Amino acid sequence: MSGAAFETIAGLVRTRAGIVLGADKAYMLDTRLGGVMREHGLESLDAMAAKLRAPASERLAAAVTEALTTNESFFFRDGKPFDHLRRILPKLAAARSGGQRLRVLSAACSTGQEAYSVAMVTEGLGLAGRMEVVGTDISNDVVRRAREGLYSQFEVQRGLPVQMLVKHFKQEGPQWRVSPALRALTRFETGNLLADLRPLGTFDVIFCRNVLIYFDAPTKTRVLSALAERLALDGVLYLGGAETVLGLTDRFATIEGERGVYAPVVRNLLAG
Repeated sequence: MSGAAFETIAGLVRTRAGIVLGADKAYMLDTRLGGVMREHGLESLDAMAAKLRAPASERLAAAVTEALTTNESFFFRDGKPFDHLRRILPKLAAARSGGQRLRVLSAACSTGQEAYSVAMVTEGLGLAGRMEVVGTDISNDVVRRAREGLYSQFEVQRGLPVQMLVKHFKQEGPQWRVSPALRALTRFETGNLLADLRPLGTFDVIFCRNVLIYFDAPTKTRVLSALAERLALDGVLYLGGAETVLGLTDRFATIEGERGVYAPVVRNLLAG
């Protein structure tokens, strides 16, 4: 693969998805794009890059972007954000008059484990009747899988307590299907964090965890600003443990004693 081909492909995914691929990631292209090359009848990455530069390459560009997106997720990932969620959801519910519905966004939701984990928390709190959990991801394939709610034995063993597996899933052969009750709480859509997020509406809680690590600083700032516009004034933003808003935006402040948990600066009242 020529340097020009790498720059074309890396520039494409940076523009479309915000993902920054340094030269040290060039090895990933052969592995991840092999299937795309076969599907489109391309013999090399140079041929792929040439086709991407030509008009009418949208279908190929979308396939390349999807193939280079990292889709890593598991149930109740890192644990503590969900412990905090259990504490703050009743406070948010009490602050909403007339049984107003609470909305949670799982951004870059991958195959849906995070969104379903949130749904299990809300069901355990007796708030299922007042909740909507929305999951979005740039990948059509993982959104389809999230909607199906069907997971392998390996996937349900990653972070999912046995009692929750038994309560909320039904075994179908070697796989496990999310219960209709949890699926009724969740909605999954294809969505790009770099696109206009206004059609999604406003949320009381936003999960955007382990996503910003793939972006450069200006893109991180852009995404955080867009999320701030979608978050209720007393809402909560969850980032990954290795992510921060420091030096990127003044729209969020840390919640004391919590790692990766942020509140809008206009009303930082949720201390846990």
